[in-house]
Amino acid sequence: MSFTVAIVGRPNVGKSTLFNRLLEQRKAIVDDESGVTRDRQYGVTDWNGKTYNVIDTGGFVSGSEDIFEKEIAKQVLVAVEEANAIIFMVDAATGLTNLDDSMAGILRRCTKPVFLTVNKVDTNERLMEASEFYSMGFEHIFFIAAASGSGTGELLDAVAELISEDASEETKEIDALPKFAIIGQPNTGKSSLLNALIGEERTIVSDIAGTTRDTIHTHYNLFQKEFVLIDTAGIRRKSKVHEDLEFYSVIRAIKAMDEADVCLILLDAEKGIAAQDLNIFSLAAKKGKGIVVLVNKWDLVDKETNTAKKYEEELKKRFAPFSDVPILFISAKEKTRIFKAIEIGLDVYENRQRKIPTSELNDIMLKAIQSYNPPVVRGNSIKIKFITQLPTAVPSFAFFCNFPDDIKQPYKNYLENQLRQNFDLTGVPIRIFFRKK
Repeated sequence: MSFTVAIVGRPNVGKSTLFNRLLEQRKAIVDDESGVTRDRQYGVTDWNGKTYNVIDTGGFVSGSEDIFEKEIAKQVLVAVEEANAIIFMVDAATGLTNLDDSMAGILRRCTKPVFLTVNKVDTNERLMEASEFYSMGFEHIFFIAAASGSGTGELLDAVAELISEDASEETKEIDALPKFAIIGQPNTGKSSLLNALIGEERTIVSDIAGTTRDTIHTHYNLFQKEFVLIDTAGIRRKSKVHEDLEFYSVIRAIKAMDEADVCLILLDAEKGIAAQDLNIFSLAAKKGKGIVVLVNKWDLVDKETNTAKKYEEELKKRFAPFSDVPILFISAKEKTRIFKAIEIGLDVYENRQRKIPTSELNDIMLKAIQSYNPPVVRGNSIKIKFITQLPTAVPSFAFFCNFPDDIKQPYKNYLENQLRQNFDLTGVPIRIFFRKK
């Protein structure tokens, strides 16, 4: 079994700062505003040769009537359930509070190892003041400054001691699985799709746009299918990104594309395709990611005989020239065709991994070139003599010829269409290069 550590505590004690330090990257949003981390955030880290998962949670507020704080409290309890060990963070600068006591009460009832971690202990004076936390009665207590990293080594040594070699290996294996990023504008139903797929309330779902601010990783292992789903914050147009947090969320969603093998791009069936949807699509294509387009909320659309067919044709027109993309009409709410979306996503993943033998590539493509030769340029006949697939993550092909600079875009499009017709590359951008031979 892989090993998971959850970081919990009340708002603004430095949970995300510690999470970022452990992952050595700015993955969780850190802000002076309380309640920035709303959902569970996942990452993979290693210490002393041991690899494990880390969960960053939202700030725990017990008994609150605030809609988000109530949801966050639920999410924290789920994280505690999921984890093998708990880092319980408190703040030496503020001292012991009633919220710390409420959280402690929950953790005393759980059977997992709890590491009480007193943050912001950056002076001897603070260390003296922090001794009041011994009264909470936890066996393991650590004094750290997450912002500078002071004291974190001892904490991580204690965590690493709990991890078996087998658990560490499994975490690495999960990290190597296919990754699907669920991407789209705010409120298209990304979190609802994730929850529908895995059958539990994994992310906060509400009608308020911008609920999911961070990317969220979920390991999916059902029906003989295994992969990682990444739910992202809704991408808005730059002009609409007013607050800093919103800006970070956009960056995060774009970074999620970098992490993913396949992007499941969600559109709102009622609103149709907007300019921002096309931006998202072209960004994923530029990054060389596999793409599946999911038209969500299809249950809310008034349908006639050819509604889906017309909708699909219109989408492909807008996506041109890269229109060889699977389009599926789904309803996350009604769970209509959502598992079909996963099957298609896995097919696209396989297409992106496809390696075509050089002999087969040349047999087929040289015949296609003979039946339609490149145009003559300045009296020069262009001769393509050899084709090979390059060893890259995105299917890329080198065409060796006598005048590589003279081949224009229309002929390049012809070659791409031939590659798509003869080899299954649906949903995958193709890179074509011309080289001197």
